[in-house]
Amino acid sequence: MAEKTTHIKPTESELEILQVLWQHGPNTVRFVNDELSKSKETGYTTTLKLMQIMHEKGMVNRDESGRSHIYSAAITETATQKQLLDRFLDTAFRGSALKLVMQALGNKKTSQQDLNEIRNLLDNLKKEEK
Repeated sequence: MAEKTTHIKPTESELEILQVLWQHGPNTVRFVNDELSKSKETGYTTTLKLMQIMHEKGMVNRDESGRSHIYSAAITETATQKQLLDRFLDTAFRGSALKLVMQALGNKKTSQQDLNEIRNLLDNLKKEEK
């Protein structure tokens, strides 16, 4: 199935469900609900309804061949992160990656290890441009 990330804009609740599926792979509504319930009170019927809506939107696939329906993510974590970041960058930082990075680094103490990894990433990007 071709990935449908162009127009998919997951809500916060839908992202939480996708994160469970990305981390644990295809699973039942019960499993997803149990995982979500570890961090907040979530009703089974709410999770079921959300996953049905996500199926209609094309965010998840549903295997109905067994007794329990098995849901799997229809969109990848990387593609979803890229789409959300692009949208966030455009709306919150007027498309400026520099403003985003400056804000992120200024909001908390950045470890030397993180700074070294960022420096390596920048060096690698510079090499790719040549």
